[in-house]
This record gives sequence, C-alpha cells and structure tokens, in this order.
Amino acid sequence: MISCLKGELFHKSLEKVTILVNGVGYEVFLSTASLEKLPHLGEEVFLYTYTYVREDILTLFGFVDQDEKKMFLLLINVSGVGPKLALSVLSGIQPVDLARAIATKDLGRLTGLSGVGKKTAERLCLDLKDKVGFIAGADAEFPDLEAGIPVEDSKEKDVISALVNLGYPQSRAHIALAAVKRRFSQESLAEMRVEELIRETLRSLA
Repeated sequence: MISCLKGELFHKSLEKVTILVNGVGYEVFLSTASLEKLPHLGEEVFLYTYTYVREDILTLFGFVDQDEKKMFLLLINVSGVGPKLALSVLSGIQPVDLARAIATKDLGRLTGLSGVGKKTAERLCLDLKDKVGFIAGADAEFPDLEAGIPVEDSKEKDVISALVNLGYPQSRAHIALAAVKRRFSQESLAEMRVEELIRETLRSLA
C-alpha cells in the first residue's frame, strides 16, 4: 500500500500527474482542486495517496491534504460510488462544503455535482451524515447540528466529559451525541446507562 509520495513533479495533465521518486515515475490521479494546488513542473511535491487494487487494476489516487483523502475514503465506501466518481465529486466541491451539504441534507447542492443523481445524493446523506464532522473547520461550519440539542442532564454531561477526556473536541462530542439522540427514542435513551451511551456515541465518531 502506497500511502504517500514525495518527489519531482515530472508531468501534469487535466486529470493526473507523474511523480518521479528515485528514478521511478508514479502515475497519480487527482481532483481538479488538488491539481490547482500543485507547484510547477520540476519542483518537489508531496501527496497523500490511496492505492486502489481490483483484479488486474492498480491505480493511485492523490490528495494535497488529508481532509480530501479522508472524504474520498468515506465516499468510496458508499454503495455505487467508485474512486473515479469520488474524485469527480471532490473536483466540484471543497471537503468542508461537501461535509456541510451531507450533514444538512442539501440534496440540491449534491445533485449539482458531476455524476451525482438524486439516489446517490440520498445515499451520501444517509450513510455519511454522522461521519463528516472530522473535516477541519467542520465543527465551526455546522453550528445548526448542535443548536437545539442542550446537554442538561448529568448523564449527557458525563458522556461529553468522557469524550473530551479521550481527546475529542467538545464540539465533535456534541455532534456525536446529537447523532445518537436522533437514532434512539427518548425512552431508550432514558434506559441507557452512561457506559452504553458513551459506546453509542463513540460509534458515531467511528
């Protein structure tokens, strides 16, 4: 598995580049957004990469920053979304904006992306709505996900405190807890012990 590359930017086209590393040229496909951030030919470049292997196919996909790579990995785990479509989606929208569109179920924004129809947009929202809070700056972009979900009782406060002690930002902990509260009825939540609620909240962060 090739997870990153550092070398000379040897060739660049509309959808891919060749990175020369110790005399070996690696062909890497990138989103338009990443291509626009690359240096000039002959200069050193660093890319995070994902190695796609299927039967007799081995393809490298590259990313200038980790948020784009993480979003790419989420996208390709959605039914019907392959690497090429995921890259096409990321060519049309920044990761933080895509995360916001998914979290707020903005189907109009999503279906405006190349290759994304209504059914695909709905699957993205269904499968990823609780998984996009990791995006840098996303917590600040999604105040509405936390608004209207007060943490009043001691059990919920204990959950937030536990997640913060585990190293999660408080805003992410609130978003994860809100996701759990959307999945379970009030009766089920009331019956849950603190330990169970913490486990469910951690699953939302996975």
